[in-house]
Amino acid sequence: MILHITEAKHLEDYQLRLPSMMAKGLADLREALHGLFSSPSRQKVFADFRVDEELQTIVWSNGADLAPEYVYFQAFKDDPELQPRFRETGGYIGEKSDQEKNLIHR
Repeated sequence: MILHITEAKHLEDYQLRLPSMMAKGLADLREALHGLFSSPSRQKVFADFRVDEELQTIVWSNGADLAPEYVYFQAFKDDPELQPRFRETGGYIGEKSDQEKNLIHR
């Protein structure tokens, strides 16, 4: 299963709402973006993301972006029905792997 982000809405702090075919999920990205958007003034930069149609993920003006698999994992990681799908797309279950720690890319 290939995951794409085609729509996202900023809620507050570092939280995004992701609508999907499965359900609506809340992705808290505070931990993933620590350092990039950690000061209060940088929270405004975080809120100014956009969905890149070509990459099909969320991107920021400072060049940061996140793998859609990681964002969906954050949004739906507590849903036991979806955990098998996450294993299929890269094993984002349980302890953080090196792969998960490095999902900020490009």
